Amino acid sequence: MLTGTEYVRQLLHRWGLRAPIQFLRMYRLHRISFEEILSNTFDVLDKHGARFAFPVVAAVAAMRPDLTRWIEREGHEVASHGYIHIRYPRVSAQERERDLQMSLRTLRQLGVTVRGFRAPYDNYTDDMPQMLERAGLLWDGGLGYRPEHRRRRHFFHVTVGGGPSSVTYIPLSVWSDDRMIDTLKMTPEQVTQRLILEIDSAAAQGGVLMFDLHPIRMGQKRYVGCLEGAVEHAIGRGAWAPTPSEAVLRWRSHGRWPSDASFCLLLTGDIDNWVFSDYLRRQLWRYQMAQGG
Repeated sequence: MLTGTEYVRQLLHRWGLRAPIQFLRMYRLHRISFEEILSNTFDVLDKHGARFAFPVVAAVAAMRPDLTRWIEREGHEVASHGYIHIRYPRVSAQERERDLQMSLRTLRQLGVTVRGFRAPYDNYTDDMPQMLERAGLLWDGGLGYRPEHRRRRHFFHVTVGGGPSSVTYIPLSVWSDDRMIDTLKMTPEQVTQRLILEIDSAAAQGGVLMFDLHPIRMGQKRYVGCLEGAVEHAIGRGAWAPTPSEAVLRWRSHGRWPSDASFCLLLTGDIDNWVFSDYLRRQLWRYQMAQGG
C-alpha cells in the first residue's frame, strides 16, 4: 500500500519544486465542472459548424461513461490517449502494447468508436508505428510532433515492414494551450493572436493544421473565446474543420477537401482527467505500474 509520504515523494521526484505549483494549477482548473467545460466547447463548435477530437485517457473515461458518450453524440470524436497516461519511452514494448490495447478495449466497451490515437505527452518510441499498425488504427495525432515532422503540412505515412503504413499520421502544431498558457504565460488575447497567425499560414500554404487544445483550459470561460476567435477566423479563411477520421477518409477517397476548402483545420484536445482527484489517481497508477503492481 502506497503511504502518503511515499506518494508525495514520487510527485516531488517528477515535478521537483514545481510540484506545489502544478497541484495548485490543476486544482484551480478543476473548480469548474467538466460538464460545463464540454458544454462551453460544444457551443462554440456548433456555432461555426466545426468538429473536435478528444483523445481520452481510457481509465479516466471509464469513470464517466456518460461524458465520453456525450462527446460522440454531439458529433465529435473520441480517440485513445492510452490507458493510464504513462510515458511510453519509460516502459517496455510489452507494457506499451498492453496499455494501448487496454485503452482501446475499455473505450470500445463504453460503446464509442475509436479510430485515432495520441500518445501521452506526445512521447513516442521508434517501434510504435508497428504497434499502431497491429492495433488497426486509422490515424495518429502525436508522432507528427517529433521535430522531424513538425514542418509537414499534409498527412503522411511512415515505413513499416518495408512499405508505407496503413495508419495516417498528422503533423501537430507546437502551439498547444499548455505551452501558450502555462509555459509562456500568454494572455487570452495573445493566445487568440497566435492561433490566428498559425491559421493564416495554413490558409496560405494549404494542407492540414492540427492543434492540441486541452479542453480543461480552452473550455474555461477565460479562454473559450480564444477557441471561438480561432475557429471563426479559420472558417472565414476557407477552412474545413471536421474530425480527423472524417478528414482522413475524405482525403483517401477524393484527394481533396470538400467544396475546395483552402485547408483542413483539425481541432483536438486531450482529456486527462474529469475532476482533480483523477489527476491524483493517475500519479498513483503510474507509481504502481513502476513497482510492477
